[in-house]
Formats: sequence, C-alpha cells, structure tokens
Amino acid sequence: MEGLNAFDAAVMGFVQANFHTQITDAIFPIITYLGEAGIVWIALSLVLLFTKKYRLCGVLMLCAMLGAFLTGEVLIKNIVCRPRPCQQFPEYVAMLIPPPGSYSFPSGHSSSSFAAATVLFGFSKKWGVSAFVLAFLIALSRVFLFVHYPTDVLAGVALGILFGLLTLFVYRHAVRPKLNKKADV
Repeated sequence: MEGLNAFDAAVMGFVQANFHTQITDAIFPIITYLGEAGIVWIALSLVLLFTKKYRLCGVLMLCAMLGAFLTGEVLIKNIVCRPRPCQQFPEYVAMLIPPPGSYSFPSGHSSSSFAAATVLFGFSKKWGVSAFVLAFLIALSRVFLFVHYPTDVLAGVALGILFGLLTLFVYRHAVRPKLNKKADV
C-alpha cells in the first residue's frame, strides 16, 4: 500500500493479514450493517423516546448524531475528498460488502456510533459501556472490511465523542437552566 502514511499502512496490513477467519468474515459485515446510516443508534434513540426515564437521552442522542453527520458527512468528507482503500487499492482485498460510493474521511459509522454511545454513557454508565463496545466493533469493522483507513475511523471516533460531549454540555449548561427558570415562574 505504497503512498499511505506509515500508521494507516501498518494497521491495514496487520488487520488484513491477521484478523480474517471464517467467523470474522461472516460477523463483521453484520456488525457494519448495524451502523449503516446510524440505524441501530436511531432505533435505540426512538425506543428511548417512549420511556419517560430515558426520553431526554433519546432526544440528545439524535441531536449528537445529527451534528456529527452534518459536520462529517456533509462538510468534512466533501472538503477532504479522500478515496476509500477499496477504491485506491482494489486488488488488495476481496470485498465482503459492496464498496460504498462516498468519500472515506471521516468514518460516518464511527462518528454516529460514538456520538450515540457518548450521550448514552452520560445517562447510564452500564448501558453506555455496552454501547461503546458496540461502537468500537462497528468502527473496527470499517477497517476490517477495507472501506476505511484507520485514520478515517479515529477521526470519526473523535468527531462522535466531541459531538456527544458537546450535546451533553449544551443541554446541561444552556438548555436545562433555562427550562428550570421557566418551571420556577
């Protein structure tokens, strides 16, 4: 993989050489589809909207994912225009999923997953840890399936965590105090 930075080349080469088995080749496409368009996180958010205790968490998860989507998918991807590894090196790996048509940097699967998991962790450590495990597996699946470089995934993770924390911060420090003042009136 000549032309890549040393980190991306080393990680991609290691993953492709050491992680592929019949089991991982069957499981990782399923895991990656859970993150497609943030569907598992959107579904979880919608379920939470129907519970009084976690309704706010569902709303904030959707807000964090929307912010990460607009920033990553709409803005950054169209500025950076990085081709995906499967496009840049089509002969390197036999694809287990259809190659995505959009640009590679940052990983949308990773950003939506970590945005949702960060918000969920802010409400429930127990469920948040489980969400982070799933988010990690979804992010790893993108490198495993040769549709993202490791730096795409790391940027997506950072973007997702940033929007998760930002959403929680804005709610706790700007929205909730105003709601509390209205309740006092």
